Amino acid sequence: MTDYAVEALKRKRGEITGEIARCQAQLGKLAKDLEHVDGVLAILAPDFVQEAVLPKVFVPPSSWSKRGEMSRGVLSILRLAKAPMTTREIAETIVRQRGLEVTSSTLNIMTRRVAHCLRDKREHGVVRSIEETGLWLQWEMVR
Repeated sequence: MTDYAVEALKRKRGEITGEIARCQAQLGKLAKDLEHVDGVLAILAPDFVQEAVLPKVFVPPSSWSKRGEMSRGVLSILRLAKAPMTTREIAETIVRQRGLEVTSSTLNIMTRRVAHCLRDKREHGVVRSIEETGLWLQWEMVR
């Protein structure tokens, strides 16, 4: 049994060192690209101070989901539902579960995402829409 563990750890170490090498190569390429941009800036704007430009970091909004997180959330809500739920009700439940502030803009964004997820799951035969109540379809799990 120890041999399997040692072999698995060796394989994992190889994967990690390979990933480190890829990241270092990417970092080297980015550093070279930055040097080129700085060189062109030095030619076009000699009085430009590079430190004046702060790095831009992308921070996704709190309403974003990781891969599969939205589908799991929507399906778990429908599994526990006693009756069919509208798209808006499911979206509101998701917003509350994530601890986000329930505002109209957050609900509108989440409703679009939930609707997209439900349409996809309907195409795969996992859920079905039963009737329209006002603006929203009602959804339930396929039994």
